Amino acid sequence: MKYVVSVLVQNQPGVLARIAGLFSRRGFNIESLAVGMTDKSEVSRMTIAVDGDDHIIEQVTKQLNKLVDVIKVNVLTATESVQRELALFKVHVTASTRPEVMQMVDIFRAKIVDVTRNALVVELTGDDNKIKAMEDLLRQFGIKEMVRTGLIAIERGSKIMKSNKEE
Repeated sequence: MKYVVSVLVQNQPGVLARIAGLFSRRGFNIESLAVGMTDKSEVSRMTIAVDGDDHIIEQVTKQLNKLVDVIKVNVLTATESVQRELALFKVHVTASTRPEVMQMVDIFRAKIVDVTRNALVVELTGDDNKIKAMEDLLRQFGIKEMVRTGLIAIERGSKIMKSNKEE
């Protein structure tokens, strides 16, 4: 089962390496990782997607909470959070296939962010299923290149993630 772990950490050099090392030493595979500053410049949020069972996720959260630079750890479920990824597709097009690709872009509410005579760069934001569906449809035209960000997630509703000291 896939779990999404949201971690507030001190925004300092070496924190990412320590957390990645923790996963590596324990033999836990990180499927996706996204890191960025929060509204407070001294705090970053890490969103880590991990595949495993309840026991593994319990171990991960306990180990993360032991690290000095970790402020707070939350496990986010798909139903209780909004989860998104960004994907960029560089798709081969010809004069005859361009309209069909553009129609797919509209259907998926994606954006064309770069245009050349024989290629379009398509930007798509969505969940894993939406991105995979777009990839499958664009494959027939020839995907020259594709890149995806790591998953980001935030809890639904008015509840916010903050340090234990602020609660």
